[in-house]
Amino acid sequence: MISLRKSVFACVLTTLLAVSFGTLAETMQEMRDSAGLKVEQSESLGGGELNSGVGNNTGDDQLDDAMNARCVDSGLLSSKMITNTCWTCIFPIIMLGAAIGADKDEAPADRVKQVVCLCNDTLGVPYPGYTYGFWYPSKLIEFVRMAGCLSALGGETLSFSKHGQGTWEVDEFTEEDSNATSVHYHYYSFPILLILNMFAKTECIKDHYADIDLLYMSEVDPTWYDDEICYFTNPESIMVANPIALLACTPEALSATALGKPIDSLFWCAGSWGPVYPFTTNIHGGGGSMRHSSLLTTRVLAALHRRFFLKRTYGKDAMCKSTMAFFIPKTQYKITMMYPVPEKKSAHVIGQSELFWGTSRIVPVTGEDPIYLIWNWNDCCMSMVQGSAGH
Repeated sequence: MISLRKSVFACVLTTLLAVSFGTLAETMQEMRDSAGLKVEQSESLGGGELNSGVGNNTGDDQLDDAMNARCVDSGLLSSKMITNTCWTCIFPIIMLGAAIGADKDEAPADRVKQVVCLCNDTLGVPYPGYTYGFWYPSKLIEFVRMAGCLSALGGETLSFSKHGQGTWEVDEFTEEDSNATSVHYHYYSFPILLILNMFAKTECIKDHYADIDLLYMSEVDPTWYDDEICYFTNPESIMVANPIALLACTPEALSATALGKPIDSLFWCAGSWGPVYPFTTNIHGGGGSMRHSSLLTTRVLAALHRRFFLKRTYGKDAMCKSTMAFFIPKTQYKITMMYPVPEKKSAHVIGQSELFWGTSRIVPVTGEDPIYLIWNWNDCCMSMVQGSAGH
């Protein structure tokens, strides 16, 4: 009898609440109509349709377009090329040993510290010069779940099998391979200073790229998806694939996060992001797309250094010409996010905890695949005689 009374009471209470909320909704709608406030049903909210419960309006045409969810057009070929770039991240500029725009501590510790220099021109003739160093925005790395999706190039797609659909890990409490992070990446040249004619001294641009170009695609690289195949390209990974080696990454996590200084000698570590090895897309252990995409960025740079697509661009040995670097020189780089929510005022170093720079930078549906701008420190010898240098 008591149970029956409780059931009847629950039914009556549920009915009264439903009627009350229905009346409240009708009253609010009447108030909107009387005030002339009408909402179009086609309005998009943060990549989802109205009343779908997905996101809020961001004010960004690409992020707020629900039809932009298949292969996202990041809009970086528009004015976003300028508005999404952290222009203050170029500093400090160190010329003749003096820092301009920021403190010298924001440059690599083992940069060139001398004031004058001597290098050879393209004909092998020595020329005198003065030292010049700065942070140069040179490359873009984008991560996409859809194979062949060129988000940085207007959302164009290439003909790759859709069976290779990637994913970001969503559940850190499972060990199933199907739940691991597995995405594709594209590597672009992005010499924005040259594109905008903001920099003309070519002796400081060591990679010689002068426009936006697609340089590398993971879809055609079998080592990116298979840990066993990747092992044969970097067999030293067997020496650091153990708990003791990973425990040594703790000091770098603290140094990168608190001081903004990665430790180059710990080449197998990416600070608080995790282990650099293997150079593949497979990541377990949780952390979300921000940490995983940051770790994958480090793995991409490390793999490209191993294949000599990237070189060392700072230090006394690399002042006149870039040199080979078998392991990634982490202090050579800093990173800013370009899409979906750009870092416009500051950059972060490799291994720096995403809690300090990466919160609220992912937008559901249309902003889940990030694009990073890679900055590298360039040390160079500027000629004192106009036209005497050229590389």
